[in-house]
Amino acid sequence: MRKIAICLLAFVLLTLPSVADEGMWIPMLLKKYNIEDMQKAGFKLTAEDIYSINQASLKDAVVGLGYEDRPFSHFCTGEIVSDQGLVITNHHCSYGMIQAHSTLEHNYLRDGFWASSLKEELINPGITASILVRMEDVTERIMKAVEGVADEASRAEKIKEECERIEAAAVEGTNLKANIKPYFNGNQYFMCVFKVFRDVRLVGAPNSAIGKFGGDTDNWVWPRHTGDFSVLRIYAGKDNEPAEVSEHNVPYKPAKSFKISARGMNEGDFTMVFGYPGTTKEYLTSYAIDQIAQVENPNKVKIRTAKLNVINEAMASDELLRIKYSAKAASVANAWKKWQGEIKGLERFRTADGKRRMEQEFDNWVRTSGNSEYAGLTARYKKLYEARRGYVLALAYASEAGLGGAEIIGLLSLFDKFFKVYEETEDKEALKVGLLERTKAFYKDYDVVTDLRILKEMLRLYNSSGMEEHWIPEEVRALAGDMSDLDKWFKKSIFTDQARLEAFVGDLTSKSIAKARKEPLYRMMQGIQTLVKEQISPRLNEIQRELSMLDRAWIAGLMEMRPDKVFYPDANSTLRVAYGKIAGYAPRDGVYYLPYTTLSGIIEKDNPDIYDYNVPERLKELYRTKDFGPYAQDGDVPVCFIATNHTTGGNSGSPVLDGEGNLVGINFDRAWEGVMSDMQYSSEICRNIAVDIRYVLFIIDKYAGARRLIDEMDIVF
Repeated sequence: MRKIAICLLAFVLLTLPSVADEGMWIPMLLKKYNIEDMQKAGFKLTAEDIYSINQASLKDAVVGLGYEDRPFSHFCTGEIVSDQGLVITNHHCSYGMIQAHSTLEHNYLRDGFWASSLKEELINPGITASILVRMEDVTERIMKAVEGVADEASRAEKIKEECERIEAAAVEGTNLKANIKPYFNGNQYFMCVFKVFRDVRLVGAPNSAIGKFGGDTDNWVWPRHTGDFSVLRIYAGKDNEPAEVSEHNVPYKPAKSFKISARGMNEGDFTMVFGYPGTTKEYLTSYAIDQIAQVENPNKVKIRTAKLNVINEAMASDELLRIKYSAKAASVANAWKKWQGEIKGLERFRTADGKRRMEQEFDNWVRTSGNSEYAGLTARYKKLYEARRGYVLALAYASEAGLGGAEIIGLLSLFDKFFKVYEETEDKEALKVGLLERTKAFYKDYDVVTDLRILKEMLRLYNSSGMEEHWIPEEVRALAGDMSDLDKWFKKSIFTDQARLEAFVGDLTSKSIAKARKEPLYRMMQGIQTLVKEQISPRLNEIQRELSMLDRAWIAGLMEMRPDKVFYPDANSTLRVAYGKIAGYAPRDGVYYLPYTTLSGIIEKDNPDIYDYNVPERLKELYRTKDFGPYAQDGDVPVCFIATNHTTGGNSGSPVLDGEGNLVGINFDRAWEGVMSDMQYSSEICRNIAVDIRYVLFIIDKYAGARRLIDEMDIVF
């Protein structure tokens, strides 16, 4: 079956035309199966202009933003817009960086930040910027390594070992980094080779009243008026190669940077998004869709709603709490709102019913074709998802209400890991120093009163979940049984007071660790961890191994059944091209949304009494005086636009390009009605949201007065 699947995959990719709008396409294969369709849709360049290993191409100006310990799990995308390594990405992508540099005296979230010179640009420890050098299909080598290996766990281990060998050989003797990932549920493998830069600095960011305008109220919503952008810079060693953070580093000189078009776009115009989409699941079965829509999402939404209610009330009561919890609230609310949109979208388009029809078609094809290799596949899916249901619900509460609920539980989990290392390490003093640093960092943005309220809500929900009793740890039931006891233990705990905790770390011994482990909060954390480790994860992992095997067979079977259909791989945090057109949409009967918004719309939303809609006075003054510079169209400043490009998380910050490859916008969101596109894309309703590059330039130039950045860019008017 593996050989058949690979041959079919190659045939599909190399011989069939693509479908516009839907799809996240592999850059190195555009020439073989996408470029003609793209050019018919309005693209005026060649595939070689997008991806080339022989000359500078657009890929060299696309940046994957990651963390030093996991640089290839890109959390956002950015684009290089000058020959001095200037990068534009989203405000929400840099939000944690902005917050980390903010204090009450220098509140960059509230006031914005604009470095007036290179020396004022702020270092962001642990942030990386990866630039793709090349891609390579390594499927044949991977498949050869697992020939004859039937056991799924052994197969996965063999693949891991072979990937590590190939990666190491590919970058031996260089400063490059290689990473291999599976495509089409493990039917194909590509290796990506990167330059990974470790010195990424904050250059500029508008205040949150612009960069986060509309806040969580407008998140995932169209029409949108958010100036969701920030400016970073990549620094390199004097040889222009990746280097550790140093005052001696200089701005990176890229092989390619994007030209910027301030000429504007019209409905129907071609657009292309070039970035690092995180995860999609377009080939799920009906059983998976039902479990997401009926079990996973509704329960996770319920838990996060309770948590957000507490956080939002705290932020509304105090400015310092707003600083401390703003990024946390945004992080919690992002998935919370998306999950709700997914439920509605899956119901609207009856996705599960469509999957059931496809499964019935597949079963009929298996019977009539005599292909016994796929016999019973859908029945096995059904059985596995029925077995999975209870475990998934238990994991949702353990992770969302338990380990991921109150922040103090996360801190306890961290200390638990340190305690285990402490008992084994000889350099105990160095470990204490690390613990003390993590303690100080934790308490910088922590409020004990707020966290206690969150913990109480999480315990209440955990115990009223309706799950069978064995899914709720005894320690959770005990603490939730008497909230007055919880108040007492919370106040007495060494972990809920910075001074007590720092003193504890300073005098850390095996005896004091044993005492700390007896605390009720600590025992509760361990109870949840034990439940996950011993009861939930082993069975879920076992089920997932079986599902992985089925998923691989499922996509191979679908390709055989539908030889005339174009298949594209699910997103997996690797560089992809999505293309479509600027287009409005009808969210419901009698309503049509235009594909663009303007500064006038921001002024219409202005409400000083609502934090998310409090328009800065400087912006209102520019509007009153019509001081728009060269960034206006029809007497107004364009702010955001929507298009039919297929995007997902990770595409945040991606460049939105016109038919000539010029930067016209920065992708930052999707319209709420179509966020089910991770599982089912529909050109009728699925829209990516971008901030218009003219609004970005207007804010940098006219609002912030950061003319030095404008002067770096190559702008076409």
